[in-house]
Amino acid sequence: MPHTTSSPATPPADHQVAPPEAADHTPGTEATAGATATNNLPTAAPGSPTEAPADRLDQIFDGLQQKSIAKQAIFRNTRAAFDTLRRVSQELVVELSRKITPVDSNVLIEYRPVNDMEFHIKFSGDLLVFVMHSNIVTFPDDYGPMPSKYVEQDFRRRFFGHIMAYNFMADSIKYQRLNDPGYLVGRLLINIENHYYLEGVQQLELPDNDMADNLLTPDMMRLFVESAMIAAVNNDLIAPPMQDIQKITVKQKVENQQVSRGSKVGFSFSSEQHHPLNIDGLPY
Repeated sequence: MPHTTSSPATPPADHQVAPPEAADHTPGTEATAGATATNNLPTAAPGSPTEAPADRLDQIFDGLQQKSIAKQAIFRNTRAAFDTLRRVSQELVVELSRKITPVDSNVLIEYRPVNDMEFHIKFSGDLLVFVMHSNIVTFPDDYGPMPSKYVEQDFRRRFFGHIMAYNFMADSIKYQRLNDPGYLVGRLLINIENHYYLEGVQQLELPDNDMADNLLTPDMMRLFVESAMIAAVNNDLIAPPMQDIQKITVKQKVENQQVSRGSKVGFSFSSEQHHPLNIDGLPY
């Protein structure tokens, strides 16, 4: 019997397979991915990124032009303010040393540079640590200066550089007692126009905190340092009760932690009266 080749079966007319070019590619009929359209055009199909719409480039440019340039200017203002704070601190230390040395030469007042963003003032048993933060920050709309008309008039005024003043026991640093606490005495916020907002413990001589009127000056910086020193001097160490120090761990002994070390409990922040919530969010 002769060999014959059978032809493939022809599908019925109502089951014809549509060619690939006839498939439905109407937007929305399949999942899309890729570039996100910001100009009301369809998004790109998977694996087919399209050119970024011009308006997105404009958004990036506007962000760089407005926020980034403003933050750079605020950082420069904050660094200049910190340099002024450093200078007035050195002058103050010299003046105080001249006054106290004839009375008691054992009472030392020292200025100690650390780096471009930190310096210390040591006096008696206290150590003030002044630190400039490298980042520019903002705050919730209801915090500190944010609700003021001055800030609301210009979005650039919503961003601040900040300088902190911490009070430590000098021996905590000297003997590396790593668990000893330090206390934030004050925080100085600086904006793009070199206006400031000062917040801190009640012992600080806080001015009327209307940023519209508060312009940074060397005299204001000196007042900040003097007030921080007064706050530290007027808050003595409080020894813990005996029952709290009956036991000491080997770790505490090895790390040279004094069992009877005191702590300062006299600091009270003026902001606590108006902002009972602890709103901070800064990576110190």
